[in-house]
Amino acid sequence: MNPTQDSTIRKSIDYRSIDSQPEGLSVKVSTMRAPALLLTFGILSVVQLWLFQAGTFDWLFPQRDYVFAPYSGEHSIAIRTYVISFYISFSIYASGKISARIKFAADLVLRFLAICALLDLTNSAFLSLLGIPYPLTLVQIFAGLIGFALFSLMLVERGAMPEPKHVRTGEQENLRMFLRFLAIATISGFISGFIGSLNSPVIDGMRELTLLGGIGPGVFLFLPMLFLLLYIVGVIERAISAAKDFSAPVSVIVPAFNEEHIIGETIRHIDEAARHLSEPVELLVMDNGSQDSTAKVAQDAIDAAQAVDGRVIHVATPGKAFALNRAVEEAKHELILRIDADTQINPDSIDLAIQNFHDPHIGVVGGVPLPPGGGLFDRARLVEVLLKHGYYAPALSAFWGLIGVPGMFALYRAEALHQAGPFATGMNGEDTDMSFRISELGYHAIVDQRVKYVSEVPATVAHMREQRMRWFRSVYHVTARAKNTLVNRSLSVRAKLVLPYMLLNSARRAMMVPILIFGLFQLLTDTGTDNVLVWQSIIAVLVGAPALVAFFAIIINREWIALLGMPEYFAFRALRAWYTLESVLSIRIRGSASPITQKSTIERPGTVQ
Repeated sequence: MNPTQDSTIRKSIDYRSIDSQPEGLSVKVSTMRAPALLLTFGILSVVQLWLFQAGTFDWLFPQRDYVFAPYSGEHSIAIRTYVISFYISFSIYASGKISARIKFAADLVLRFLAICALLDLTNSAFLSLLGIPYPLTLVQIFAGLIGFALFSLMLVERGAMPEPKHVRTGEQENLRMFLRFLAIATISGFISGFIGSLNSPVIDGMRELTLLGGIGPGVFLFLPMLFLLLYIVGVIERAISAAKDFSAPVSVIVPAFNEEHIIGETIRHIDEAARHLSEPVELLVMDNGSQDSTAKVAQDAIDAAQAVDGRVIHVATPGKAFALNRAVEEAKHELILRIDADTQINPDSIDLAIQNFHDPHIGVVGGVPLPPGGGLFDRARLVEVLLKHGYYAPALSAFWGLIGVPGMFALYRAEALHQAGPFATGMNGEDTDMSFRISELGYHAIVDQRVKYVSEVPATVAHMREQRMRWFRSVYHVTARAKNTLVNRSLSVRAKLVLPYMLLNSARRAMMVPILIFGLFQLLTDTGTDNVLVWQSIIAVLVGAPALVAFFAIIINREWIALLGMPEYFAFRALRAWYTLESVLSIRIRGSASPITQKSTIERPGTVQ
């Protein structure tokens, strides 16, 4: 098949399924809703900024933001005005009844202002006792982080979410992992601080940009340094625990819905990988109510296979999770590999992934999903996967903090899969939910960056929008379904550190386009020279640190061609932010909250030797 034919086929694929938009949990969002929200946000922001700059509220807010107490220094951006403007604008255009959205807005704004008032009262007490106020820049950054976190938590609490399902927890090395993370973070801070203190043209230039409102180049370098050290530890630990001579039989399960265009090629790649393996390979193709020739094409490919023992199983109930759960029941081997129907694995993918199960603590192993190439988003996607799966995922594995192993390629220990329970139905992110639950049992989830495979990338804007809105909703669905882990007594690094960070990051991404607009408005309404430096600061942080980490990821994974996709990747990051905003708009707001409850049991997971 030549690239032109392949591109034509990719654009013609009917990508929607029952899993795209779970019934009752989300609604369709017009492509005009986000622009309308941003227009409203812009109007609210400009009016408030103009009133502040005119001195209208100086008698109450001399800092020209909703700040109730005196601080030292000045702030870069009126972050509280920005947060409140976004809360109100989002609530106007969110999904759900008007009464529910009014309650949501009131709850968000009042809680945020109450927290900010508490910060200001604490500063006033500190000032009266010691005569030294807090720096305003530091407090405003803290207020911004609170604004992000509050938005995500309120979506989980008041949005239509999957029913909570108690997460069983097993014995884990949480304290050791927390101490490891703390030690690596301390080393990263020392190295970053040392570099930031050096006198060189590059460092001096970073200081002149007043990164993050004046915090400096040391903070700018901290996260890249942290993840670099974590990556090194994670890769070394994986290499030590894996065994090249370890192998085991595997059952490969492939859920399929209307995949006649690709399922034959997927099976041929699985068969080639099976010939590379010295153990039996069982193949189960789960035809989930396909309306095309998926079942026949799959059976013909199985009949032509040389190394796999396969069959097609029909699952009438629509939904990928139903197909997966049936497949898990049918699978007979101690390792179960889930592969999407549009995934083509390398000849050594299964062999390399199995080697990691020499360590009895390993519960699930993923790989790096490379794009097929030639599509509209493929070059940007290549940078994204090298960064996320080839760099961040191994780094998170260093302190057992990896939550999601994508279902495109996920090799499970069968016993862990059965202990964690069935795949969740009627939600987005059933693969992340499963790997999270396996990890909470005490198993280790990792991504082996050696395991490469080709996975389909949307070839049209409509398909990309559908995919990313589905993916970004999954963060909230997984969190809501695992609510008890946020408040139980377990010190799980995933539940207490990584999952809250994922929520915070989702809110930050949804609010990224508005903050850029707000920064521009503040620049235009305030003629002070400091604002020019602040605007340069914002651009440097949004582009500089991600560019540095992306460069590391490309070099470490030795995918040099990805360097050509860096400009497209930054445009793609902006598009992702837009889709994240649309994704949260698709979550239906409810009139009543669903509080987080606490419940915990400790169980010891079994292992398969």
